[in-house]
Amino acid sequence: MRDASINLRAHVEQRDLIDQAARLLGKNRSDFMLEAACEKAQGVMLDQVFFTLNVQDFQHFNELLDAPPAANPGLERLLATNAPWDSVTGIH
Repeated sequence: MRDASINLRAHVEQRDLIDQAARLLGKNRSDFMLEAACEKAQGVMLDQVFFTLNVQDFQHFNELLDAPPAANPGLERLLATNAPWDSVTGIH
């Protein structure tokens, strides 16, 4: 059972196009729109995670991943600083 609502406004032509496509697939408008929106959303999410490189760029990418991290004095200072709750006395 669906328990969330999604509302949107559309032009009549857009609604009619969606309805026609939904009918061709034997679906109702809501099912068709939800499926299409989820497919698009998954594609957007995957585009943020997966990428392709040619062989040369892939080798360079791997070299960068395997290289030791560059010095970062600010991060080193931060990691060397005691957390405020570590200096509280009287609490055990």
